[in-house]
Amino acid sequence: MTERPDTPRLTDRAEAARQQRLAREAEALRANLRRRKQQSRARTAPAPDAPIPDSGDISGNEA
Repeated sequence: MTERPDTPRLTDRAEAARQQRLAREAEALRANLRRRKQQSRARTAPAPDAPIPDSGDISGNEA
């Protein structure tokens, strides 16, 4: 298929700037994803100094 004559063409300099912008955006998205995953893991992981509940001390469930 032939290209339309009214399609704008980027200069080499503009294309290089576009590629750099896309690379920066991709890196920012990856960093954001890593940060969100780390926050999610921190929310689901138990605190290191939190006491572990003793399963042998269940007095309210006896019938």
